[in-house]
Amino acid sequence: MKICIFGGGSIGGLLAVNLEKIGINVSIIARGQHLEVMKKNGLTIIDPTGEERSAIVTCTDETLSLGVQDYLFLTIKSPALLPSLQAMKPLIGKDTTIITCMNGIPHWYFHKLDNKYADYKIKCLDPKLIIDTILPPDNVVGSVVYPACEILKPGTIKHIAGNRFSLGEPEGSESDRLKIISDILKAAGFRAPIQKNIRDEIWLKLIGNLSFNPISALTGATLEQICNDQGTEAIVRAMMTEAKIIAEELGAKINMSIEKRIDGARKVGAHKTSMLQDIEAGKPIEIDSIIIAVKELGELTCSPTPYIDIILNLILQKAKLIGCL
Repeated sequence: MKICIFGGGSIGGLLAVNLEKIGINVSIIARGQHLEVMKKNGLTIIDPTGEERSAIVTCTDETLSLGVQDYLFLTIKSPALLPSLQAMKPLIGKDTTIITCMNGIPHWYFHKLDNKYADYKIKCLDPKLIIDTILPPDNVVGSVVYPACEILKPGTIKHIAGNRFSLGEPEGSESDRLKIISDILKAAGFRAPIQKNIRDEIWLKLIGNLSFNPISALTGATLEQICNDQGTEAIVRAMMTEAKIIAEELGAKINMSIEKRIDGARKVGAHKTSMLQDIEAGKPIEIDSIIIAVKELGELTCSPTPYIDIILNLILQKAKLIGCL
């Protein structure tokens, strides 16, 4: 069995080390100093208890040498998807299963959706309609990723909390390939439930990312600080409400109250969102799949998004000014 993790950042690194420890033939596509350190010294994970685990894993920035994979985990940030398509091509055969471990609305969201919006193409994610030519929709399964991790330094990743990778087929079936992926992840120490309605869970996570991520990037506040401030908490609540209306119009259900969703983020404590971490590191941020796509789907469903629009305009300007687009 050949498994490739495309994206050697914090989530990709966590997956790789855990899969390697159970004897899986896993390779990582990475770049830059992080790649060079992994090649030389391996990859170290510091778990939530502070214990360190290291592994020597196959890592490269070249995909041709790896050949077609059985399973391809996409753990890159959404702005990197389009620029990475050609590099992914040698990894994908007709039977390759592609697991999208990415934040926000996935490019495949409307594939096999059983309502009037079926097969809609999200313009902000794929303006030239080329993703499906490299990532065949029938090869794709969805995943909602919950571990909170960060790269402390090249080659070293801190796993802060969480170990769940929810999985789901676009049409809701419990397929053989899902069972195989779930079993592999469980053997590697993760929770990997198979969900009939993976889009419901996509939205449950998204309403948090949609609101907390840009507010944290704009203010520098942690989750705890955002939730405990009356002003920012009110903005979070309004953005979540707008997104919930869109989700329901598209046929999804968010089976958790907004109050409970906010309280869950508050309990995470003094954690910096991934968008704030990227802003501080000068990296491109995930605006397209997390915010712009929701605005586009609001327009598609005739659902007003005044609070989302305001925060989007602010974070776009900040990203432009500091070079993080």
